[in-house]
Amino acid sequence: MPNSMSVSTIRWRAVACALSLAAVALPAQKTRPAHPVPAAAAAATPAPAVLTQRAKLEKVIHTKILSNGLEVIVVENHGVPLATVEMDVRNGSFTQTHEYEGLAHLYEHMFFKSNKDYPEPEQFIDRAAELGAVFNGQTQEEVVNYYLTVPADSLVGGMRFLASAFRSPLFREDELAPEREVVLGEYDRQESSPYFKLDEQMGHALYTTEWSRKNKIGDRDIVRSTTPEKMRIIQHRYYVPNNAALIVAGDVSPDTVFNLAEKIYGDIPRGDDPFVANPIPPIPPLKGNDAVIVEQPVNTVAVIVQWQGPSVGKDPDATYAADVFSGILNQDGSAFQRRLVDSGLWHSILVNYYTLNHTGPISISGETTADKLRPALAALDEEVAKFDKPGYFTVAELGPQKQQRAVGTVLGLERASGFAHELGFWWSVAGLDYYMGYIDNMARRTPADLRAYAHTYIVGKPHVTGVLLSPEDRKQLNLTKDELIQGEHANVVGVQ
Repeated sequence: MPNSMSVSTIRWRAVACALSLAAVALPAQKTRPAHPVPAAAAAATPAPAVLTQRAKLEKVIHTKILSNGLEVIVVENHGVPLATVEMDVRNGSFTQTHEYEGLAHLYEHMFFKSNKDYPEPEQFIDRAAELGAVFNGQTQEEVVNYYLTVPADSLVGGMRFLASAFRSPLFREDELAPEREVVLGEYDRQESSPYFKLDEQMGHALYTTEWSRKNKIGDRDIVRSTTPEKMRIIQHRYYVPNNAALIVAGDVSPDTVFNLAEKIYGDIPRGDDPFVANPIPPIPPLKGNDAVIVEQPVNTVAVIVQWQGPSVGKDPDATYAADVFSGILNQDGSAFQRRLVDSGLWHSILVNYYTLNHTGPISISGETTADKLRPALAALDEEVAKFDKPGYFTVAELGPQKQQRAVGTVLGLERASGFAHELGFWWSVAGLDYYMGYIDNMARRTPADLRAYAHTYIVGKPHVTGVLLSPEDRKQLNLTKDELIQGEHANVVGVQ
């Protein structure tokens, strides 16, 4: 958490995650992995153990939906006398037309500002100090969350504090003006990284006409010209109880929280379903391969290859397979790592899928050197072509991967605040039922499922290849977009 104020940290996409593992210096990332892993996963055998894991979650996760549509989720953890109160809203970049590009993020900055209960700028901050609250917010593609952690005996005050910010923001111009500059400052910091242009250009290429719905940080001109009226449109459209979840985690009682939620939040009027009047358009499928080459003063060559992956609402089975698929390929000693990294062609390479309801990206990201770039790309192409072939994945590889994910059960439940963030993400992107059922569905994945996932979304499918290198290396290589698009590097002589 950067500080106790509402400061967003922008999660770099898969390229940044991979490159950081490759020991390349990058800006600070969010703590959420490229594909967030639920706190519970399956053991390989037998079925009763799987059910026990789900039963553990059901003992500590309690839910109730208020009459106005607000879903209240309570997670009991009496380890320390603290409570995290979090409000998650189905908003984020996925709701943004170009005219609103970046405004979900700006709204997040305005959330912990003056409101009807605390109309003066310093009143809100003073009240937070009285409660001993540490608070923050995050904007992602398909969820915006706001949270504060307070001593357990300040639970009532904390819930009222968050309710005030949710129901009656004022959007004072004297507060909006400096927050615009704060957001633009974040943009400046991100833009100063050599990887920013690669990330941005890859996003444009992968999502084409709907890039605004993936661009969390936004468009400078849109942010700079934002008015309080636009903030109110976002509020009335998305910040309604039937499009939100209240999560309370920590040293709390479910019955107490449910009663407080009814008293404090129950009278907030239900709003119209925001996605009926403003449906989210589908991401246009790629018509063919594309490529991006970015020249920056870097010492190595960074590569990212991305495909349009599954949407969890349309193909949930593929998302379960995607987790196991990526985990196996990323394991030290896997055939994939031996062929590409142990051979010396790549310094490091990472495969991941980021779960979203509206087309999550599949990424293979890595680092190499200019002299090895062409043989490294050729070897990668050869490996990708094998992903849907019988024998590439074995039953023996699946068990350890599932067991490794099961560790998250204990670790996630031990830290109430982090667990609340995980639940909020899954509630918004996939639904709580998906999260609770993740255990059983992970346990059912087979090598055939992994091959089917690769065949449907990766092997032979249109993709975007991005390369980040120095101007000198590009000139020496005479690297062109056409070469990357057509895969001409596959004809490199001497690739084994």
